[in-house]
Amino acid sequence: DAAKPKQNITSATFKSTRIINMQSVEMTGVGNLQFMISHKFGYIWDDTKGSQNFSNLFGLNSGYANAYLSFDYSPKWWLNIGAALANQGVYEGWAKFKILRQQTGIKDVPVSLVWVSLFRADATAGPSPDDLAWNRFSFLNQLLVARKFNENLSLQLNGSLIHNNYVPYGYKNTNNVFNVGLSGRYKIAAKKAITFEYTHQINGWKYQTDESGTVFNYVPDLIAIGYDWDTGGHIFQFYVSNTTESSNVKQLSTNMGNWKKGNFALGFTINRSYSVKKVVKADAH
Repeated sequence: DAAKPKQNITSATFKSTRIINMQSVEMTGVGNLQFMISHKFGYIWDDTKGSQNFSNLFGLNSGYANAYLSFDYSPKWWLNIGAALANQGVYEGWAKFKILRQQTGIKDVPVSLVWVSLFRADATAGPSPDDLAWNRFSFLNQLLVARKFNENLSLQLNGSLIHNNYVPYGYKNTNNVFNVGLSGRYKIAAKKAITFEYTHQINGWKYQTDESGTVFNYVPDLIAIGYDWDTGGHIFQFYVSNTTESSNVKQLSTNMGNWKKGNFALGFTINRSYSVKKVVKADAH
């Protein structure tokens, strides 16, 4: 029996269910509930505010902040479900499915493969009578492909499709927005790591017009770099990112933070997992 090959499933490709802004291929353990708080401040430097940037103390005292509070739970090793408050009357919910797990032994699988489906509902007050409930829904579908190359380095490819039920009429406005990206984690000590994200918006960002005919551009590149600290009970993350939005839907479709002008914002994330169901026997897989 000792000579028979065993199934060795790769663990801890990432230390959290999020890399920075983006979902990772990781899920909470079976029967575990995770609570996460993510907070973004104003831009460290805004080229339109001049010396006011110093009194804003790198965005910390700017009077602007976006918070993201979420709960997610894994009833099965292959399924994670979650819900979140995404600031200012916005609600989100998602389901996350693990299709493949990186492993060696009986089966050799070189990557982990995860599918994420998320919906976003905007419950803020709006104009009438065109402010229909159905217009307020957006959807995000993502395919995540990740590989843990060694104990220090993990990389993940992200492919995303955002569908907005409603967009203002205008030139180049589109209901469907596509993104591709690369994210990663590099461990620098036993419980410390550097994380990064780069995502490029393929369409729907250049020379759009609003209902008044005004032409504007979004920023196609979403960039973030973070520092992770695992205390054993909590995971703390501090980062800078060229977005102040808390929701992936807005980050990947209508980002206004121009990194070329130094529009980076400080942020932090804290997450904590709680065991709410005693798992007597692990699921067969």
